[in-house]
Amino acid sequence: MNNFTPQTLSKAIARHPRASLQDALLLFILMLAALLLALQYDLFFFIDRLSDAQRQVSLAEAIFLTVMLTACLFAFVLRRLRDQRDDAALKAAAEVELRQLTELALQDPLTGLLNRRALMEALTAAVKAPPTDGSEHALFLMDLNGFKRVNDVHGHQCGDHVLEVVAERFRSAARPSDLVARIGGDEFAVLAYNVDRESAGKVGTRFVQSLESPIRAATHIHEISMAIGVALIPENGATAEDAFRNADKAMYQAKAAGTSLVFFEPALDAQKRIA
Repeated sequence: MNNFTPQTLSKAIARHPRASLQDALLLFILMLAALLLALQYDLFFFIDRLSDAQRQVSLAEAIFLTVMLTACLFAFVLRRLRDQRDDAALKAAAEVELRQLTELALQDPLTGLLNRRALMEALTAAVKAPPTDGSEHALFLMDLNGFKRVNDVHGHQCGDHVLEVVAERFRSAARPSDLVARIGGDEFAVLAYNVDRESAGKVGTRFVQSLESPIRAATHIHEISMAIGVALIPENGATAEDAFRNADKAMYQAKAAGTSLVFFEPALDAQKRIA
């Protein structure tokens, strides 16, 4: 009742017209019955009659009808406010559920990292809002080396455990502002904000170093490394798709060269296309 206003009541009635009409009809019938009863009988026969008692409403009966009308109106208002409270609770529950579903839709179920969809949404936003201080954003695409053997020899359960360990190490290696995602299989991605080429190289090196120590899973020790391709934004991508494609090319160059980290080079890519 602390938040009761006429506007609150009118909104509650508008949201529940059928229930409001039913309550209003019920209260009207109740008041009508009480009025007819008061006209027919002296409900308070112990009170001195004002006039002919059988067909008159006494002062006590008038007071009784007034109190009853007030109680009915009070009950009507309370029911509408309860409806409003229930609506607010349902809306809050729906918003929480929607938020949870949205989080699940943007989350990799195995590692708890963001998924490909979340990465592409963040990458699209980053491309549309490049830094204005001379720095750039950097997209790292990372492919694990040696992971296929883990799956083939030790099974997918062991492989899942290795991916979980890798994801946890990547979380530790990332800066607070970095976005880390698993985009499928044994491929991961990192979107680093406000970096230059040198600092991007340092970010990539931290991720490489995070896998230098072996991973223990299913009573076995696994040596896992990775190849990283880097695309700078907006230098290497005017759109999210361009940045992703160029980082992917750089990653495959790193795998082919047997190195850990390769930046996308437009000139080298052009030479390859000509060849």
